[in-house]
Amino acid sequence: KKIDDDVYFNGNEAQRVLSKAIQRLPQKQKLVFVMRYYEDMKYEDISSVLGISVGSLKASYHIAYEKI
Repeated sequence: KKIDDDVYFNGNEAQRVLSKAIQRLPQKQKLVFVMRYYEDMKYEDISSVLGISVGSLKASYHIAYEKI
């Protein structure tokens, strides 16, 4: 069964809830989450853009993911 066929699933509502959760994240976690999750950037690329170590980025992403 496709999720689109599920009468109980409202994609717009899920997107709204996700967006609100992302907005509540600290700035660094928000940036890392958006770049990784939505823009599908590699940690190495995010590292060069933000000037933050890959290890720190992975930790920030994991914490953001857990909060959401």
